[in-house]
Amino acid sequence: MTQGELAFKYEVDGQGVGMTGMGGIGPYLDLASRSGMVRSIERHVKARRGGQGWTDAESVVSLVMLNLVGGDCVEDVDRLESDKGFCRLLSRAVSQGLSRKGRRGLKKRWRKEKTRSVPSSSALFRYLSEFHDRDQEGLREPGRAFIPLANEALKGLCKVKKDLVGFVQNNQAEQTATLDMDATLVETEKAEALWCYKGNRAYQPINTWWAEQGLVLHTEFRDGNVPAGFEQKRVLEEAIASFPKGVKKVRMRSDTAGYQHELLRYCDKEDNKGCGRIEFTVGCDVNPEFKKAVGEVTDEDWTGLMKRERSGELRETRRQWAEVCFVPDAIGRSKNAPEYRYLAIR
Repeated sequence: MTQGELAFKYEVDGQGVGMTGMGGIGPYLDLASRSGMVRSIERHVKARRGGQGWTDAESVVSLVMLNLVGGDCVEDVDRLESDKGFCRLLSRAVSQGLSRKGRRGLKKRWRKEKTRSVPSSSALFRYLSEFHDRDQEGLREPGRAFIPLANEALKGLCKVKKDLVGFVQNNQAEQTATLDMDATLVETEKAEALWCYKGNRAYQPINTWWAEQGLVLHTEFRDGNVPAGFEQKRVLEEAIASFPKGVKKVRMRSDTAGYQHELLRYCDKEDNKGCGRIEFTVGCDVNPEFKKAVGEVTDEDWTGLMKRERSGELRETRRQWAEVCFVPDAIGRSKNAPEYRYLAIR
């Protein structure tokens, strides 16, 4: 493969000295270095206190790589430490681009000789705790959804994500951004996790996916009892505010969690800062009134639903769609209310 930022190559070797069993991890470390993510972590994430021990870059990159190789828990970091080839690549990635003085500074962070290349699980647990503001826990109210405010370390991590998205946009510019917003249940056995609507303990982060670029533009970690559409307008505004330069048109897609008239009105505004009117498609609640409106559609008004294949060709399906004459009560009381198209599929 083409040589990247770091000095590594693929070859078959029976001895295994200096080799890694994680053959696909090299390009990710190369990307972390080439994209400037490592230096961005050092600029923005200030979770490390003092000038000793592991740096923010070493801790964050180790956790990202642990996730990529399929680690199930923080203790799995020992798998990375046991892979000497990976350790060599990680050391090069976090020191790439540093001056001689900067490299000496990394060594001076340790009073004794450094024996590990990857932070231990206990060090990572302590590091992760810096992203949690314990004072926010006292603001919780029984029976109410709550999202803790981000502390400075977490805000810094968001800036790193913004820099990474900017790197992608600089290398492959897209003028249109179609944003898919969805909350995903992550089941867990942690005792402190809250119960979700499915009756098990879980977390429910909401992610905003930029379809054209194929990456997550915005993410917010949430407890399992927080409804998927909770404060979705704010999340969309934050996602739009994190756009890199070059985006001129924004579209938004969401399931029924996004069927909130406050959110729809925001999208329908012509003067939204930085993007103008946002085209949107959102699943609506199938209530008795909507079912009645669908039942009034004549057979002649139903049209065959076509599906576009990856090749670009349109293929007929066994389903049909029709436009439904439906005005919900929430917007049906004013002549100046917005007008939306409602489509049904059968």
